[in-house]
Amino acid sequence: MLIDTHCHLDAAEFDADRNEVLAAALAAGVDKLLIPAVAVNGFQKTKTTAALSPACHAAYGIHPLYVMAAGEGDLAELRTWLAREQPLAVGEIGLDFYVPGLDAARQEYFFVEQLKLAREFNLPVLLHVRRAVDQVLKHLRRIRVPGGIAHAFNGSRQQAEEFIKLGFKLGFGGAMTYAGSTRIRELAASLPADSIVLETDAPDIPPAWLNRGRNQPAELRQIAEVLAELRGISFVEACRQTTANARQVLPGI
Repeated sequence: MLIDTHCHLDAAEFDADRNEVLAAALAAGVDKLLIPAVAVNGFQKTKTTAALSPACHAAYGIHPLYVMAAGEGDLAELRTWLAREQPLAVGEIGLDFYVPGLDAARQEYFFVEQLKLAREFNLPVLLHVRRAVDQVLKHLRRIRVPGGIAHAFNGSRQQAEEFIKLGFKLGFGGAMTYAGSTRIRELAASLPADSIVLETDAPDIPPAWLNRGRNQPAELRQIAEVLAELRGISFVEACRQTTANARQVLPGI
């Protein structure tokens, strides 16, 4: 069994062939997919997409790249969805200090308010931490939530250890498949076995063999093979361990 802990199957890139993409993932041994929303106006599409199969689960949150268009009413709407839908997680939320021109203070406000909602509903969070790992950790220490996943982790070993101390798993996917991603590959090879989960972030972060083409959840099988090779373990063991890790941090999946 494989669990794709971060897959935007609801994205427009899959509108033409979503059912086929899902079928290919299931055929490849991806038994569970977690689909995080990115904006309130997309929550219904995320829900509809997750309803395509018992293998799919939705998470609801406001992505840091979308908070510029969000308002207070969006936080109230998110709270309504969390109460009604009882999802597995709040996400995708976090901070992005890589994309230029974004209001850092506004990002932090929405991040903090969504952490408070996760705490209120006792839900783990799916974190976007691009060039903002230390700032994310600062808020997590202040507003304790029941763990979650640092998606597409690309920080230092020390930062990884801080997430682990707070009850988080670290998401590894396509970036790990590039020979030049030496830091990510070293972390994937050497972090504690119970700290790693797998993801595709499809349609984004395509693995090396796709040559920048559209990523999809079926690629998780080969991504798991890369993890197994890096850690010097069998493919079966890589699947078993990462699945157990995902189930630990995402009860109910």
